Amino acid sequence: MASGAPRVFVSHLSGVPVFDPTGDQVGRVRDLVAMLRVGGRPPRLLGMVVEVVSRRRIFLPMTRVTGVESGQVITTGVVNMRRFEQRPTERLVLGEFLDRRVTLAETGEEVTILDVAIHQLPARRDWEIDKYFVRKGRGGALRRKGETLTVDWSAVSGFALEEHGQGAENLVATFERLRPADVANALHHLTPKRRAEVAAALDDDRLADVLEELPEDDQVEILGKLKEERAADVLEAMDPDDAADLLSELPEEDKERLLTLMRPDDAADVRRLMSYEDRTAGGLMTTEPIVLRPDATVADALARVRQSDLSPALAAQVYVCRSPDETPTGKYLGTVHFQRLLRDPPFALVSSIVDSDLVPLPPHTPLAVVTSYLAAYNLVSVPVVDESGSLLGAVTVDDVLDHLLPEDWRETDFHGEEGIARGSR
Repeated sequence: MASGAPRVFVSHLSGVPVFDPTGDQVGRVRDLVAMLRVGGRPPRLLGMVVEVVSRRRIFLPMTRVTGVESGQVITTGVVNMRRFEQRPTERLVLGEFLDRRVTLAETGEEVTILDVAIHQLPARRDWEIDKYFVRKGRGGALRRKGETLTVDWSAVSGFALEEHGQGAENLVATFERLRPADVANALHHLTPKRRAEVAAALDDDRLADVLEELPEDDQVEILGKLKEERAADVLEAMDPDDAADLLSELPEEDKERLLTLMRPDDAADVRRLMSYEDRTAGGLMTTEPIVLRPDATVADALARVRQSDLSPALAAQVYVCRSPDETPTGKYLGTVHFQRLLRDPPFALVSSIVDSDLVPLPPHTPLAVVTSYLAAYNLVSVPVVDESGSLLGAVTVDDVLDHLLPEDWRETDFHGEEGIARGSR
């Protein structure tokens, strides 16, 4: 573990209150959810099971956790209030790890797990199981308590997957090391039965990333085999433009049913995108670019750009707009590119360095014009603004490429003989 990386014992998290960014209590931690992995890698922590006021237990992904300290958990963003359902690849840390008999790899001695330590990986939002607090001997009411000690996760056998067998659990664990495009390529060549099994075992965010890389037929097939509530969760986790493209392939009644199950804000973004014609700036854009108000500083902008879940194209620039700062925004003032942010002092206001020379595109702009615009000005993203001057979204170069390439481009072996994607990792 890198110096300074936080470590927390899970027994200290049981019953701890969970707060949203405004300081309101969401609920209390009742368990943690982990996934075993192949290749001797430590179990990965996926999230927390949180009991809300109604006593419903929901799932809080670790990517939404911004702080675990001082007897409290701080979360960011909207919390999904649907009931938690454990999946085949998931293990409950408090419910399944504690009091479990395992073996010390070095001596072969059986020990009992009393507690589990987790830590956050440096410079990332991922968490892993770090250490086990164990007791030697069998214990029990009639026996003296044995020696207790803290050992590394690698010193205990029994918490890793064997790299064989046909279960989706092993395949999902193997896929964890791959980029979403590579997982999509592998899924595409599985049988429909295996494809459905693997999709059911992936967590919502991971499945959303993979769906965005799959051909439309595979997207529709996989979404149709999910329970409707889970399908809505996955659509919420997708980029709004990709979710809109997928929903447009479904029958009208299925589309409306899923939109009704989605969170109102997410559904509103998707409905707005679906109102534009395909192959136009409005139909191609994402509704979630980085938007800042004029009084934001360079430091504020850089903090937003650093968010790990942003694509490189969206992180390349910020858009300065008057309030409200969610699309559709107030008046669009201009763009600040990432390189300019690096050249100016942190305290400088973004309004003082904004580039207002480039004219934004209206939503009805055809694909050919969007492509020419990006090429002419060497951009990776372009703002889309309506007649009133409000920013509606941004078209990124990756979305343009998806529409310029042949429809069967995903069928092409783009890895080459030695594997381009494999060599890039």
